[in-house]
Amino acid sequence: MATESKRLVILALVANVGIAITKFVAAAISGSSAMLSEGIHSLADSGNQLFLLRGHAASRWDASVQHPYGRGKEIYFWSFMVAVFLFVGGSALSIVMGIGKIRSPHGHGGEGFWLSLGVLAIAALFEGLIAFRPALKEFNRQRAGRTIRKTVKESKDPSLLVVLFEDSAAIVGLFIAAVGLVAAEMTGNGLWDGIASVLIGLLLGGVAWVLAIEMKSLLIGESATREERAKIRAAVLSVGEVRTVDRLLTMQLAPDEILVTMDVEFDDGIDGDRIETAIVTIEAMIVDAVPGATRIFIEPVDR
Repeated sequence: MATESKRLVILALVANVGIAITKFVAAAISGSSAMLSEGIHSLADSGNQLFLLRGHAASRWDASVQHPYGRGKEIYFWSFMVAVFLFVGGSALSIVMGIGKIRSPHGHGGEGFWLSLGVLAIAALFEGLIAFRPALKEFNRQRAGRTIRKTVKESKDPSLLVVLFEDSAAIVGLFIAAVGLVAAEMTGNGLWDGIASVLIGLLLGGVAWVLAIEMKSLLIGESATREERAKIRAAVLSVGEVRTVDRLLTMQLAPDEILVTMDVEFDDGIDGDRIETAIVTIEAMIVDAVPGATRIFIEPVDR
């Protein structure tokens, strides 16, 4: 999963850098605030992909005395920074520029208008084929029949969510920018261009808010999914010496790392050696059922 997520991030970075350059050139020629907002949007997305790559690298560092469970949550921190950067570097600037254009509107025309539309069309093609399509394919693979909302809530892979949400917003933003440009050209009133810029800013703000909420939950310590917890409990109860599981606590340490702690009640009359052997068996059964359970702590308890 981590390798696939990193590949998606790199694809999105390549696409956004190229698109940002063309958008800024078109904005300089046409004077379109919506096009400039789109350029800033792509530039912010490029920065966000660098944040994600940093998170991927740092989350793989080995455990240490200072970080005994490793630094897997680094990916969640940098993903949260993506939401902050997207809001400040994309949403706020787009809204400010749009309001400025609304206050001082002017029309568009000539080569700048057609150049802007051409750039938007090329950007939509690149966004859709290079970044959005692979991310959507991976997201649908992970959905496995679940609803979109449930999949987003239960996803532990921030890179996939960030790329998917950013690219979805990028495609919608391109449509908004195109509508604003055409409306401004047809009416001769740059007010529509400014409105499009504000709408793009609001769109980015909404995406940033959703990402921030999801990353906050993972950053402060989110449990494994309900299905994973059920698999862990079933794996433990499948061991013959186990009477019941009194308490099961889990926490997501990284997209593919889960901390598991539990209180297990064993059958009466079992000596220490058999309990120790049973614990080893339980750990193996848990890992077999949920490979992401990398840190397991089992506490035997009396009835």
